[in-house]
Amino acid sequence: MNAPRGLEPRQTTSRVLMVRPATFYANPETLASNAFQHADASAPEVSLAAARAEFDAMVQLLSDAGVRVAVADAEASADTPDALFPNNWFSTHADGRLVLYPMAAANRRRERRPQLIAALAAQHGWRIARSTDLSALEERGLIVEGTGSLVLDRVAGIAYAILSPRTHREALDLVCRELGYTPLAFHAHDRAGRAVYHTNVLMSVGPTLALLGSALVSDATERKALHASFERAGKALLDLSAAQIDAFAGNALFLEDDAGVPLVAISRRAWLSLAPSQRVLLERHAAPVVCPADTIEHVGGGGVRCMIAEIFLPPA
Repeated sequence: MNAPRGLEPRQTTSRVLMVRPATFYANPETLASNAFQHADASAPEVSLAAARAEFDAMVQLLSDAGVRVAVADAEASADTPDALFPNNWFSTHADGRLVLYPMAAANRRRERRPQLIAALAAQHGWRIARSTDLSALEERGLIVEGTGSLVLDRVAGIAYAILSPRTHREALDLVCRELGYTPLAFHAHDRAGRAVYHTNVLMSVGPTLALLGSALVSDATERKALHASFERAGKALLDLSAAQIDAFAGNALFLEDDAGVPLVAISRRAWLSLAPSQRVLLERHAAPVVCPADTIEHVGGGGVRCMIAEIFLPPA
């Protein structure tokens, strides 16, 4: 049976897609808005080799933990340095819907490959019942970059979103109306006063636990609204410091294995940034899958969560 709009049956999945990079360097078209990204001092081939090694290790770690990982190769001819972050251009939903999103950078728009999702669906037995293509919003200057912009509480039907140059309020409202979600928009800034570019570097929502860098949400009313929303949804809060957000501790993703055991994918640098008490709290809610991603985080400005596109499509 299809899930009702905006109310999906599960928060986590055991099926994911990851895209192995064909090129990798600090994307000059996204540097201005992504403070987590750093210009690459290494030769491009050195950074690519390091990123591929981290990517392959992460695929193996997730697979060993019981996650079914579909791996696709980025198109070398497209020259898409951020192609290993596929969650920004599409999302899937339990009612069989595939959604394509408007992207801010021109070279990131080349990452959209709906034909790839269709081919993988046929290969793995996923059913795409309906496709919703929102990419035409780019012509109006309206951007919302998938589950980078949107951190979804799929069971409660809440779409958390930081308003930024990558997430516009009108685009957020449009996608939420389309999917039947309630938007909870807010503002967040790093320690230098810059807008946090994507919501998923500040927070993550699991079935029973939420991670949030509350200190970066400067508006007290917005901060209280976030905490109240977690409480209503029955989620404990693991609050992260600004330094831990810089270490990508907010860029974790809750998953499950094939038996439904809760997991959380988190980078090595993020895991090491957590205090012992925070690690204990996280482990009460999910088994950590700790992945090395130092090069990808530093050069690409995205982390473990950004590398994973969740597959919620029903079986064919």
